[in-house]
Amino acid sequence: MGHKTAQPFQPLNIAVLTVSDTRTRENDTSGDYLAQAAVAAGHRVVDRTIVKDDIYQLRAIVSQWIANDGVQVVLITGGTGFTERDNTPEALTPLFDRTVDGFGELFRQLSYEDIGTSTVQSRAVAGLANGTLIFAMPGSPNACRLAFERII
Repeated sequence: MGHKTAQPFQPLNIAVLTVSDTRTRENDTSGDYLAQAAVAAGHRVVDRTIVKDDIYQLRAIVSQWIANDGVQVVLITGGTGFTERDNTPEALTPLFDRTVDGFGELFRQLSYEDIGTSTVQSRAVAGLANGTLIFAMPGSPNACRLAFERII
């Protein structure tokens, strides 16, 4: 058996979601980074929003995107920590048809190089829902940069 040949680049339609009780469009540096990085990589940002740390509001927005054939990837920043308000993994998990366990594992491994054992507090997750890839990462710009540049 031979190796598959590389496929030509195809731009993807990406939605960006920031999960935060405090961020606005004016100070959403992590959402800004993800949107700008996606465009710089040749993709299209077709939607972008900020939602409060509310499990049901978050799930409702992501559900709309995964039901929309025009969204192929969802990038989520925030809500992956250990506080009572951090519910992103709990909101997403019921939506996943399949989980991408290696994303969270690799994210924590790479993050360990930068922040040491504090990486165990990250609950970065990824999965596939209705053909849409969903990546959820911590709310810091550095965490988003690490995930986008080295994994996604």
